[in-house]
Amino acid sequence: MQVVEKAFGYITREREEQIQVLVFEQNTIGAGIQVPKGTVEEGETPLEAVKREMFEETGLTSLVVQGLIAQDYFNHPSGILQKRYFYHLTTNESPDSWQHHPTGLNEGDLLFSFYWISAEQDALLAKGHGDYLYRLLAKVEN
Repeated sequence: MQVVEKAFGYITREREEQIQVLVFEQNTIGAGIQVPKGTVEEGETPLEAVKREMFEETGLTSLVVQGLIAQDYFNHPSGILQKRYFYHLTTNESPDSWQHHPTGLNEGDLLFSFYWISAEQDALLAKGHGDYLYRLLAKVEN
């Protein structure tokens, strides 16, 4: 069975003492609401891939990797087994919304529309994209 490595980025910012996570919709039917992600290329580590992919997909240049928050295996609906790496990144470069043409291979006709969510209930994410959001959005009670 083919295994493809994928690097996911939960990019966060803080607004009014609340953590928000970056999501996007693309200009193709059925893609759903997603978090930025991409394929780990040959000769690349997952950490290198997440840095490259986050820039290619979002256009953000000021991103700081906070760490790996999870890794797992996921049976993608296409039939491909994915080894997924979920990273937490932060940014101080954060307009409330924007559009960006991703710069990766075979993405020339795509347009991504980005915005921020404060809770998992704010958006129904594509299958598998929100699996570890609770680790960032969980409220800590003192």
